[in-house]
Amino acid sequence: MTARQIWIAFSTIVVKEIRRFMRIWPQTLLPPAITMALYFVIFGNLIGSRIGEMDGYDYMDFIVPGLIMMSVITNSYSNVVSSFFSLKFQKNIEEILVSPVPNWVVLLGYVTGGVVRGLAVGFIVTLLSLGFTDLQIHNVAITASVVMLTAVVFALGGFINAVFARSFDDISIVPTFVLTPLTYLGGVFYSISLLPEFWQGVSQINPILYMVNAFRYGILGVSDISIMNAFLMVAVSIAILFSVSLHLLNSGKGIRN
Repeated sequence: MTARQIWIAFSTIVVKEIRRFMRIWPQTLLPPAITMALYFVIFGNLIGSRIGEMDGYDYMDFIVPGLIMMSVITNSYSNVVSSFFSLKFQKNIEEILVSPVPNWVVLLGYVTGGVVRGLAVGFIVTLLSLGFTDLQIHNVAITASVVMLTAVVFALGGFINAVFARSFDDISIVPTFVLTPLTYLGGVFYSISLLPEFWQGVSQINPILYMVNAFRYGILGVSDISIMNAFLMVAVSIAILFSVSLHLLNSGKGIRN
């Protein structure tokens, strides 16, 4: 395929994905916005006033970056897993398999769609947070790059989940039993410096901790984790998940059967 044909195939998938979640925005964009607003009210205003400061910042200011990142993670993941599994379920995947479009283009198209939804929801949550706190950005480059790369990581994770899923119940197993616990234990609501030394070490196994802290550093300028280590963790995650996703797509595992 020529470069122009590849671009047309890629942009077609991306536009289709964006139109899909925009068409059902009351299901894709509105619920996470309402959920995060409730987090701001309950944890930020009500509980936060009793907790006081965290790492030198008001508790509301401290948790806002984590809540924004949580919305980006869950929505970039859920967009790809639901969309690609629906493609399998409806047997429309056969049309892509017989097309001359390279598999890496298909993968990038679906991942980009997931990233766009994750960033869209993150932007909405950010706007909502302005009603609760005076959000300041410490480092624009780190903030933008870490949120973009994190969305890529979990869009790839959603793709792998969709490939192995055999029913609609299967696409909720990983978010419920893996993604949600890791997110809540990823330093969204607390600093790991409050934990005993042993549990601080255990927490550092959690990749979401690195992403949340890097994003918090971009906004507030504080982090429990080295920023270089955070970006290294994200880069390694992308490399591994992209390789696995492309291998699954090339082999047809979970797709052609």
